[in-house]
Amino acid sequence: MSIVLTPFARTRLFPKESRRNTIQDCTPEAFERRLGSEPPLKILDGYAPFCTLHVHRNWTSTRCLTVPVTEDNRDRLRSAYEARSSEELPVLVRWFEGVEPPVANYLVAILYSREQLAKEGAPIDADWGIVGCLYTMEPEEIPMAPITMMRNALGVEEGGSGVPIDRAAYRRSVAFWERNANWR
Repeated sequence: MSIVLTPFARTRLFPKESRRNTIQDCTPEAFERRLGSEPPLKILDGYAPFCTLHVHRNWTSTRCLTVPVTEDNRDRLRSAYEARSSEELPVLVRWFEGVEPPVANYLVAILYSREQLAKEGAPIDADWGIVGCLYTMEPEEIPMAPITMMRNALGVEEGGSGVPIDRAAYRRSVAFWERNANWR
């Protein structure tokens, strides 16, 4: 099975100006090589048949993607309208500033099939394309953010995948994201 880093994931996981909340101590090429050559510890089903998640032990100093919201840190939550790319419309996001999450135990690569990426106008020359990565303490998926589920349901034209909302998964997502937030 061949795996490549998609341009979408490359700009988010390995931005031109390094940020503390992205993958650390690794180049995009080394990341792609490692995921393509090292068998995952675990393979998880994705939210649709074209999506799969590969769980790898974290070999970097990358920190966890999310932090629990507590009374002690709630005052450090920030929000703004942002777009993931220049083609997408901005949506409301929130994050912590001034928190120090632990180093993640696992990197959970989110892979889309070649066929799905072609459908989304992002063809690849491999079987699977890395579209994102979760940095976690447990070898499990973090629930997709509710806004990502909404965007997916809106379709490819709006930066999504065209997968309708699963109401039960949406409620689980809301429950998780009410108690947790990303950080910067």
